[in-house]
Amino acid sequence: MTLLEEIDWLLIGELIYGLIVAATCVRIIYDTRTSTKTLAYLLLTVFLPVVGMILYFSVGLNYRTRSLYSKKLFDDDQLLKKLYAQITRVTRNNLETDHQAVQQYRELAYLLLNDNISPLTANNDIKVLRNGEETFPEILKALQAARHHIHIEYYIFEDDTIGNAIKDVLIEKARQGVQVRFIYDDFGSRSIRRTLVPELRAAGVEAYPFYRIIFIALANRLNYRNHRKIIVIDGSTAFTGGINISDRYQNPNSNKLYWRDTHLRIDGPGTYYLQYIFLCDWNFCAGQSLMPEPEFFCEPEASQTNALVQIASSGPDSVQPSILFSLLQAINLARNEILITTPYFIPGDSLLDALIVAALSGVKIKLLVPGISDSWLVNTAAQSYYEDLLRVGVEIYRYQKGFVHAKTLVADGLLSSIGTANMDFRSFELNFEVNAFLYDAQVSEYLRNIFYEDIQDAERLDPSQWLQRPAWKKMLEKVARMISPLL
Repeated sequence: MTLLEEIDWLLIGELIYGLIVAATCVRIIYDTRTSTKTLAYLLLTVFLPVVGMILYFSVGLNYRTRSLYSKKLFDDDQLLKKLYAQITRVTRNNLETDHQAVQQYRELAYLLLNDNISPLTANNDIKVLRNGEETFPEILKALQAARHHIHIEYYIFEDDTIGNAIKDVLIEKARQGVQVRFIYDDFGSRSIRRTLVPELRAAGVEAYPFYRIIFIALANRLNYRNHRKIIVIDGSTAFTGGINISDRYQNPNSNKLYWRDTHLRIDGPGTYYLQYIFLCDWNFCAGQSLMPEPEFFCEPEASQTNALVQIASSGPDSVQPSILFSLLQAINLARNEILITTPYFIPGDSLLDALIVAALSGVKIKLLVPGISDSWLVNTAAQSYYEDLLRVGVEIYRYQKGFVHAKTLVADGLLSSIGTANMDFRSFELNFEVNAFLYDAQVSEYLRNIFYEDIQDAERLDPSQWLQRPAWKKMLEKVARMISPLL
């Protein structure tokens, strides 16, 4: 018998396989930030080894430990220090106002200053926009008024009626000499890669995908998507919020699903940080070194409402999950009432605990979520959290008129947030997101009234009935919750 015949190749294969599984488990423990995600990936790797490892290396790698790109726009460290000092001075000056919202939520302002270097800006005019039927006409009007530049980035930009209408305006402005820069997510906007994008480029629009997908099979690149919706016009007007460029957000046809969403227009210095985010994203996507020219940050005109605005952003490029932290702080500082609207509610332990603590402390909390969802699995996972909240008195409403896609928070009728981030792991950990915080009683009261209008079209969960639902439903929800960190 030869030496080769004596070798037990099956045993060697098992040893090699065991080492691969062990190495993967070590990598998961070392690289994954949250304990819930760590446990989920470990369970998958151990009990479904091949599938689990493929899933982890496809969608689970933590880019927060290896930043995709640097947000540093300047190489001059002295200039950076001067800018930070100026941002700090502006924020502190604006914190001296006697506005109740600013005084009650000053710790939130300092959090965003220290974590995001995001200034608290005054002298802003704010316009809350409901659904596509208010948002798209406002965007088209602002784009048509552009004189120097248009900066636009979207997760979903579709080749449909509104998509072509905006495309036509971008082409028209580019031919007039306006500098138009366009970032589209290569996955979310994949339908325009061979249609609208070539038209835009041919007309002089600079258009680049965010994190280009070479092969769809490389799912890790699908995982870290640019979910932001940002438009900045002439350095003085900006839009952000939950509404993508798609006909589905308009509701003229009663035969189609009604989409309920919220967007925001900002005129004033509140645009500056959105411009900063765009420039960082642009240099990453385009491979350029576009500097923050004075024309990108125009002197503000006199404001009619003098609203105070601060921007929160986060993604795999940020050290901390800044948007999650800002929401936790807002909940922690609320005294009387918190109103939350979100289409995807998979809060994780920290956010769930914050809501429970607030409710037990006497804060009235109302949560509006979809009754009609575009994801059965996500909705099932979300339902697993309802019992914990209902037990402490949180009121949960399920929207019935259509699909609610808005991402808003209103605290005490003083502070409000409108943005792109859902209350789920994906928005907090995986996607590039942006939220606007508005320290303004008038705007917040308006959003509060909208919330109460929306719950008229919602069904309130009855705690006693919910707790008595069948055991098999509870088990299904718990299974979905167990894999929720992967959704």
